[in-house]
Amino acid sequence: MLRMRVALLMALTMFGAAACSKVGGGGALPDDMDMGNAQSKITVVEYASVGCPVCAKWQREVYPAFKAKYIDTNKVHYVFREMLVGGGPEIAVAASGFLVARCAGKDKYFSVNDAIFRDQEQAFEAPRETLLNVAKSVGMTEDGFNKCINDEKAIQALNDRVERHNQVDHVNSTPTFVINGKALEPGYHSLDEIDAAIKAAGA
Repeated sequence: MLRMRVALLMALTMFGAAACSKVGGGGALPDDMDMGNAQSKITVVEYASVGCPVCAKWQREVYPAFKAKYIDTNKVHYVFREMLVGGGPEIAVAASGFLVARCAGKDKYFSVNDAIFRDQEQAFEAPRETLLNVAKSVGMTEDGFNKCINDEKAIQALNDRVERHNQVDHVNSTPTFVINGKALEPGYHSLDEIDAAIKAAGA
């Protein structure tokens, strides 16, 4: 099993249930990962976890078409915000997965996330082996992988991001999509539903 700080992981799962009429931020923050046109009038923020099965389903079924239609054409600014929800293997895979994605660098960050989403079920069964294979696929050595997932500063930074997304943005479910500051109901959304929300945001 991957060695993670138990106390930290417990803290990350202690999300409040605060409700707010406006969920999420409208633009990218310095530590966000993003793609597309940063000057676009439409910003789509996705709060997700690479250990979330519903997020993985959306990634497989909707994201490729969403990316082709909106990100690759620079019609939207897409911002991805890391969350840790659930427990057991879900949160361990997500925490370590996000650390590996960050260590890989911004140019490979989304490739790492894609690979973890794709191999998510396998990662639940064999987390270290699966995530190490993902890390190696983007040029990381095993030593580099070990240092990455045990980097206390990086773990604390992840903790800080997740707490901010929960406490400041009032997000506690994944996936949550926020389009120009307006949140969709948390959960899976088809491309048609996202199309409609983007159209409304641009009206």
